[in-house]
Amino acid sequence: MADGSSLSALSPSQTNAGTPLRHDWTRDEVETLLNLPFPELLYRAQTLHRQFFDPTEIQISTLLSIKTGGCPEDCAYCPQSSRHDERIKAEKLMAVDGVIAEAKRAKEAGAARFCMGAAWRSPKDHDLETVCSMIEGVKALGLETCVTLGMLDDRQAHRLKDAGLDYYNHNIDTSPEFYGEIISTRTYQDRLDTLSNVRDAGINVCCGGIVGMGEGESDRAGMIASLASMPKHPESVPINLLVKVAGTPLQTAEEVDPIDFVRVIAAARITMPSSHVRLAAGRENMTDEAQTLCFLAGANSIFYGERLLTTPNPAATRDRQLLDRLGMSTTVSAK
Repeated sequence: MADGSSLSALSPSQTNAGTPLRHDWTRDEVETLLNLPFPELLYRAQTLHRQFFDPTEIQISTLLSIKTGGCPEDCAYCPQSSRHDERIKAEKLMAVDGVIAEAKRAKEAGAARFCMGAAWRSPKDHDLETVCSMIEGVKALGLETCVTLGMLDDRQAHRLKDAGLDYYNHNIDTSPEFYGEIISTRTYQDRLDTLSNVRDAGINVCCGGIVGMGEGESDRAGMIASLASMPKHPESVPINLLVKVAGTPLQTAEEVDPIDFVRVIAAARITMPSSHVRLAAGRENMTDEAQTLCFLAGANSIFYGERLLTTPNPAATRDRQLLDRLGMSTTVSAK
């Protein structure tokens, strides 16, 4: 446990709506947050959450896999990798009309943002043009757009911006130190370079990571510190709980204590108070009580719908029932 002087150095009054956001968080500081007494941690997270957001509102996004399987990367958590013993069959890129139809259904169900994911190391130019047509069609419906397509160079990022893309998702996954235990086919710097290209093109960033891959608390702190020390905080920060998939190297990973997961959500909220913190993959296996604690810790965005890219998500009816029980509402649009 940190001493009193360390705790006072992390007072919520340092980072509030009236002063600049911090971009110099260290791993040690975040680890100090993660070790705060749970009531104190949630109090600080709630204090900052209320300064930047309505704590009763949840932003809703829907995620669609527009090109599934066949990815050449070796991410240990992902069943879409072609390198694992058991893998998802590679499929072709969806047709634009099919994607627009899915986006219409998402909007009717209350989504504010429509996210499209393709299992590529990086997109080929002709595929990128098809994705740009999807972006234009989804935006015409009045939805925010987000895509995750792998690595981008500067030219590709600007092409997506020209198509009207609002957000690009590219997670750092874990801490720089633990990263090599999870992925060998692209470097941590590769990810940072793509994020830099996205920022330079004027696209909002969606960037987070995964909890439960065998990392220690220090690695969780390192992941949050990396995100919170970016020159500009990601506008959306998805925090994923590992979904263990048969045939992947992480299929037997140890379960994460729900309280420890909530602590990571709270640390993300405290260090990046103006960002949407998204409770992403893994909600299917969370109790309503665990999700509620995540909302109290500052999570204010979820993926809505019964499937993510390849893994289950809570039924829409379950989400609606929980939000109704909590007296919470969904936002019409995200910032």
